Amino acid sequence: MTRLARPPSDRYRASGDDQPRGGEDEHHGSLGRAIANGAAFAAVAAALSVVLGGPLALSAGLLVLWATAGYLVGHAVRIGGAAAVPAATRCTVAIALTLAGVALAQVGLWWYAGTEGGVLPLTDFLAQTYGILVPLQAALAAVIAWWSSR
Repeated sequence: MTRLARPPSDRYRASGDDQPRGGEDEHHGSLGRAIANGAAFAAVAAALSVVLGGPLALSAGLLVLWATAGYLVGHAVRIGGAAAVPAATRCTVAIALTLAGVALAQVGLWWYAGTEGGVLPLTDFLAQTYGILVPLQAALAAVIAWWSSR
């Protein structure tokens, strides 16, 4: 049996029409796009964390915020990387960006406390104000970022 060089339906295709048809992505992912997408969500989550934890004085609610942020960062990294970035790299990038966002948020909360008259060093402030919630935020956000970026 002989195979055709081209499918018979190619005769109906307009010349130069090599774009994928249907709902396929027309852009390819890249590591830079994955990092940019994830970093944007991590930065927004950090800013929101400072607002919620500072002036609004929420503490346990920050767990929900960082669980959601971990999902969004991981998902953004997966979409930005698409098939061009291996899954292990996407997971690593998502976890790193999420943990950087959590760290940035904690520094922002400490800075806000300093503007309100706080004088404690960073680690003492976090330990006395939030206690176990800080490592829980980081762990929960990192696990969810890993899961959603696979």
